[in-house]
Amino acid sequence: MKLRYLPGVVTLQYDVSKCKGCGRCIEVCPHKVFSLENGRANIVDKDACIECGACMKNCQFGAIKVDAGVGCAAAILASGKKGEVVCGSGGGCC
Repeated sequence: MKLRYLPGVVTLQYDVSKCKGCGRCIEVCPHKVFSLENGRANIVDKDACIECGACMKNCQFGAIKVDAGVGCAAAILASGKKGEVVCGSGGGCC
């Protein structure tokens, strides 16, 4: 089963013109949101992003922006316990 967040609400933004193809975003993303194609990062599955901010913090070229701390990752950290997290309607989370 592929873990999902709420579709169409993630704050992730990517500027391909700033990407230098270092691949750090691919290395640090826990949900494999990015891939490397033709020497640059590519967003494979934007809705899989949990807005943890790892990609943005590790992109030295400023190609990635995300409002870290507003999504599913923040809910997990704030809950402090597994099984008590509710992200969005229906209780589904990352």
